[in-house]
Amino acid sequence: MPTLEPGFSTETAFAALEPVLQRHGDQAHALIEVLNSAQQHYGYLSEPLLRHIARRLHLPFSRVQGTASFYHLFRFAPPARHSCLVCTGTACHVQGAAQLLAELKAAPLDELGVELGSVRCIGTCSGAPLVVVDGAVWNHVEAGAVLKRLQELE
Repeated sequence: MPTLEPGFSTETAFAALEPVLQRHGDQAHALIEVLNSAQQHYGYLSEPLLRHIARRLHLPFSRVQGTASFYHLFRFAPPARHSCLVCTGTACHVQGAAQLLAELKAAPLDELGVELGSVRCIGTCSGAPLVVVDGAVWNHVEAGAVLKRLQELE
């Protein structure tokens, strides 16, 4: 996310968003597409970025912020370097997913730059229990082994 140093305007800081804004003629109907593009370019939606979008689309800041906060796909803080999703579907549950999730929640994953979450079913039940780390499926896992592998991530 660009920092707004003295002498720089939000137009300069958020220049990567210009093509999307121009394509829609700075019209309010493009709000969700603009928010999505902004997050793709900058990783998350900061307050200065939301204020810039509000100004450019001639909308109240409260509407832009309210719309962004309504949809769960938008982030308001920088994303973690890595993601770890524990499958909690039936097969994984039977194979100990709840315990795995509890042990991972107790670990200092923030220090490793890992965001922990859960997902109802991955669809590879024969590998239960499993986790998905940065899009890669790890099968037949135990908490200790997952933690060790997470510590090895860059």
